[in-house]
Amino acid sequence: MIIPRKETRILVQGITGKQGTFWTELMQQYGATVVAGVNPKKAGTIHCGVPVHGTAVDAQKETGFDASLLFIPPLGMKAAALDAIEAGAKMILCLTEHVPVQDVMYVMAAAKEAGTRIVGPNTAGGVTVDETFMGFMPAFNQRIFKKGNVGVLSRSGSLGTLMCQNIVAAGYGQTAFVGIGGDPVIGTTTRDALEALDNFPGTEAVVMVGEIGGAMEEDAAEYAAGMSKPVFAFIAGGAAPPGKKMGHAGAIVMGDKGTYASKKTALEGAGVNVLSTPVHVGDALKEALG
Repeated sequence: MIIPRKETRILVQGITGKQGTFWTELMQQYGATVVAGVNPKKAGTIHCGVPVHGTAVDAQKETGFDASLLFIPPLGMKAAALDAIEAGAKMILCLTEHVPVQDVMYVMAAAKEAGTRIVGPNTAGGVTVDETFMGFMPAFNQRIFKKGNVGVLSRSGSLGTLMCQNIVAAGYGQTAFVGIGGDPVIGTTTRDALEALDNFPGTEAVVMVGEIGGAMEEDAAEYAAGMSKPVFAFIAGGAAPPGKKMGHAGAIVMGDKGTYASKKTALEGAGVNVLSTPVHVGDALKEALG
C-alpha cells in the first residue's frame, strides 16, 4: 500500500502531542478513518474520539489498523516504526526528519522482511482526494486539491503543493498525491510512486516533482517509458551552480549522477514532458488531455 483509501484504518503514533492532535482532527474532518492512537503514558484514555493504546501491537489486538502515521521525534522513530512493523502494519508514513541514517536503514530492513511499506522519512504525507489524507497536507483547500484525473508525486511537500495548486488553477484536479520524502534513504522511491499512480483508478496523467541529487528520477524514467498515460515532470535545481547543495538531504549531486541534465535527458528519452516551471503544467495537460 502506497496510496491510502477512505476505508484504510489509520493508527496515529504520537496522537496526543500538539501536532498529532491538530492534524488528526483535520484528517478526521476530511473523512480519514482514524481508529486509534499510541502514547504509552496515556494508554486507556480517549483522545480525538479514539482509544489511545500503549503500543501499536496493543492497538492491533484491541482495535485493528492498516496504516500507521508517525508524529514521533527523530530519536524515537526507530522504536515506533519497529512497533508498528511488529503489529503488522501494511504501511507506515513517517513525517519525521533528522532521523539518524542508521536507524532508518535498520527500520527499512525490518520493514522489507515483514512486507511493510515505508513512506518517508521526511515526507509531508499523502492525499487521496475526497477520500482521506495522512500527514501535514492541506487536503481541505480546494485551490490546491480538487477531485480530478491527474496523479501527482513529489520529493518535496512544498513544491508538490505548488504543483497541485497550478493543476487546479488550470481547471484540472487530482486523483491522489504521494509525497515520498526528501531524505537520502527513503522507503518509497519515485519509481514506486509513479507505478502506484499509474495503476490508481481514474488517473489519466501523472505529474512528478523531482530535484537534483540521487538517481530516482532516472530510475523512474525506465518505468515511464512503458506507460500509456502521459507523464510530466518538473525538476527543481535546474539553475543551481555546479556543486550547489539543495535543502533536502537527498539532494546531493555526485559527479555526473543526479544532475539536472542527467535527469532531463533520461526523462525526455522515456517520452516524459519535462517542464521548465510548475506554471507550465496547465498548458501541458491541456495539450495531452484536452
